[in-house]
Amino acid sequence: PLERARVYTHFAVREDAQVLYGFASKAEREIFRLLLSVSGVGGNTARMILSTYSPAELANIITTENAVLLKNVKGLGLKTAQKIIVELKDKTAVFNGITAAVPTPATTPLPDSEIHEEAVAALTMLGFGKAASDKAVKTILQESPSLGVEEVIRQALKRL
Repeated sequence: PLERARVYTHFAVREDAQVLYGFASKAEREIFRLLLSVSGVGGNTARMILSTYSPAELANIITTENAVLLKNVKGLGLKTAQKIIVELKDKTAVFNGITAAVPTPATTPLPDSEIHEEAVAALTMLGFGKAASDKAVKTILQESPSLGVEEVIRQALKRL
């Protein structure tokens, strides 16, 4: 049977290209547009950020000013991560509206950043993609937040 789907789009016209970006929700599109408003952040960088973090997670990272987690995005350095936070943290009202529209589990704690970073770094050194590793490690830490880095890596290897 046919199913209806809704795709929210952002059309970018530049001198050298016309690019159409598609999003599953309005929240994703709005955060994408906010990211584009930061100087030095283009469409590809904004897309990488949104493929690594959900709108709710990104809003949480920015409102808590966690540049270390934000720099986990492939191709994003610490300076750019800090710049994104500085330029967007004042727009918390927008983030609150966006995250209110995004269904999230009752408790979405951010993973322990040191264990998270170490595990993702180890998995990427082993040749796994950063986004996939990040997602697996996040899931494991949400299920079992008390695990050490070695056990997180072991469980992630089973899932990847």
